Amino acid sequence: MAKTPSDKLYRLVRSLTPAEKRYFRLFVRGKPERDSKYLQLFDAVDDMEAFDDEILCAKIYRNQPVESRKYSELKAYLYDLVLKSLQSFDEQHSIDNRLNHLLHSVSALFQRGHYDACKELLVKAGKMARQYESFTHLLEVIRWEKHLAYTRMDVDFLHKQFDQLQFLEARALDQLRNLAAYRTLFFQVYTTIKREALHRGEERMARLQSIVQHDLLSDPDLALSYKARVLYYRTLNLFHYAALEPNQFYESGLKMIDLLESQPHFLKENLADYIAALSNFILSCGLLARYDEVRVTLEKLRILSPITEDDRRKIHRQYYTNKFVLCIYTGAFEEGRQEMERCQQEILAFDPHEYETASFYFQYCCICFGYGDFNGALDYLNQWLNQPRTVEREDLQSLARILSLIIHFEMGNSVLLESLLRSATRFLQKKNRLYDLERRFFQFMSELMRAPSQRDQQRVFQKMKTDLTQFATLPDARVLLQTFDLIAWLDAKINHQTFAEAVRAKWVEAGTISTT
Repeated sequence: MAKTPSDKLYRLVRSLTPAEKRYFRLFVRGKPERDSKYLQLFDAVDDMEAFDDEILCAKIYRNQPVESRKYSELKAYLYDLVLKSLQSFDEQHSIDNRLNHLLHSVSALFQRGHYDACKELLVKAGKMARQYESFTHLLEVIRWEKHLAYTRMDVDFLHKQFDQLQFLEARALDQLRNLAAYRTLFFQVYTTIKREALHRGEERMARLQSIVQHDLLSDPDLALSYKARVLYYRTLNLFHYAALEPNQFYESGLKMIDLLESQPHFLKENLADYIAALSNFILSCGLLARYDEVRVTLEKLRILSPITEDDRRKIHRQYYTNKFVLCIYTGAFEEGRQEMERCQQEILAFDPHEYETASFYFQYCCICFGYGDFNGALDYLNQWLNQPRTVEREDLQSLARILSLIIHFEMGNSVLLESLLRSATRFLQKKNRLYDLERRFFQFMSELMRAPSQRDQQRVFQKMKTDLTQFATLPDARVLLQTFDLIAWLDAKINHQTFAEAVRAKWVEAGTISTT
């Protein structure tokens, strides 16, 4: 038997929900006395706060000598046993597993000649497969109905029902192909977007345009099922976000949420699409300054009851990601700091192997900056920069260098600024990311360092704002400036305000938030 990696069992057991742990103990209750060591090992792993293989081994075997092979087999057996209990547990909560169970039961009954019982289960499975659009299972049900009639030599059934069965089979195949085509389009758009979230460059946008010009994306009625229609709206929703089309992004997101909420039985099976739709809709509302809708949708996301552990992680991540954005955009940095502390407390309940906290570091940096905690902002920015680079993080590289310069300027680290400026310029040149906005900002920072007086610095800030305001209208810079309000920082320096005051004044002036 293959060895289980040293912490694999520990991670699996520690990731189980309380309900899954209770089920496992019931699942193994009827096993022989000789299997008691597996339950002892399970309890020992469950009680262990940090993984230590030697302590585990000592707890199970105490002072008895034990061969390493024997202990490895014990862990491997328990790992397999936990997986079997999870499969049994999931049969009660997953339509796919219930349909698999029904079809396996049909096979078992068929081999023993219980044909009437097979027919009863096929009727049940067919109804469930149609209700939940499980086309692969539906095709298997139809195959069994034909095979059962053939085995029983039920020529009358085949004569009366064969055309109908052929029609249902052809329709299910069409729906399956149609769904697969929409899924392909969605992932083509998704991967193109995730390679660089800011979408600078005509080539990338041309690629996205070519994908969404596919005939299937011309009309939602071309989607032959509910699941395909969801993918239709998800694909267009992502495209409108990438194309910086906020009104279409909002409208497609609203239609998708309405569609998802119109079929609640699907939401009881799978929340992943709904969580993503709510998150994207919050973003679209934010881009259009619909802050009342942001708050309503945030609360809708917050009170969702997760089905899986992955749902729990996603709800937590999407709620806080969007809540932080709201606080950063509106200048509510004190509220953001409180939410940040609550987020960090909740993160402790997640398995650190399964939950990446680094994705929050950039937002933590912005919140600390707005709160006036420049040391904290620099610490979180450095933690973010020290993470292994991934494709997903590439889009923030430019802003990270800009923020680093601003934070050091605020902290009065004038000696470091010149070397940091050279380093940032070299880094972005090497990455082919030194766009006009970055180049102009670095020029201004160089001028700012050479300005001998506060009055001279004010002139630099004013000139910087005039020039960068022009860049703010360009698609290649708009999203970057939305991530951190660089114009508000310049306003703060010009008007002798704090950054938080400048951001809030900007939004009050725009009529998007109240002064109370």
